[in-house]
Amino acid sequence: MPDGQVVSLLRYPVKSMMGEEVNRVELTPTGLFGDRSRALIDAETGKVVSAKNPKKWPGMFDFRASYTTPPELGAPLPPVRVTLPDGRSITTEAVTFSETLSAALGRRVGLAETVPQEPRLEEYWPDLTELTYQETVTDEAMPAGTFFDLATVHLLTTATINQLRELCPSSRFEPRRFRPNLVIRPEDDDIGFVEGKWVGQRLAIGDEVVLTITDHCPRCVMTTLAQGDLPQDRDVLRTAARHNAVHVGVYAEVSRPGPIRRGDRVLLC
Repeated sequence: MPDGQVVSLLRYPVKSMMGEEVNRVELTPTGLFGDRSRALIDAETGKVVSAKNPKKWPGMFDFRASYTTPPELGAPLPPVRVTLPDGRSITTEAVTFSETLSAALGRRVGLAETVPQEPRLEEYWPDLTELTYQETVTDEAMPAGTFFDLATVHLLTTATINQLRELCPSSRFEPRRFRPNLVIRPEDDDIGFVEGKWVGQRLAIGDEVVLTITDHCPRCVMTTLAQGDLPQDRDVLRTAARHNAVHVGVYAEVSRPGPIRRGDRVLLC
């Protein structure tokens, strides 16, 4: 009997932009192939552009990134098409890409396909008493060699979403608020923050992949931001803080790579 099933797979070709949902993806030792392969760099500070600081970058979730063709292992990553808030689109190979994105964001940015030697970003902390900091911006180091914040794979269960909806029915809790790579429906979909109990364990997914669940995923202001038809809502973060130590979802590392498909069974091992 499986412990769950993969119901959604998501990757984000450009850091802090909306991404794309896929039916199949290769998991490599460094995460989903093609995930966060590119980022924008603030020309003034040299830091990675992140929606974690909406004071400076308020519109990042109005941009959507998707590959022009499906990435294939062993081949160079294809260009990414970025759809702008006004509906126009431009690919990362266009000579006017940085100029166009700078104009749309109101700040000068450049495109990075290679990670800076010491990548850093800025994080804004809203004035919620449940958080470590309030109404301030901190300077945060990123893992060397990646455009990820803390880990390369982020996993979320539908049980956690259901639990949050029950705790705060006035807010709209949907997986996309939390930008996971994998959404898993556990066998029992109504048992609370289930993936938190998986920390330190391994998950076998499909026929080949094994993930090791390494830690809880601490949440930030990004979860409160408007995206698409989801409104801005600080109660999203407040609810996670009051009821689950500001955690929603877990981080994982790839212990055995391979393909994952929507519908794959998930087994604790």
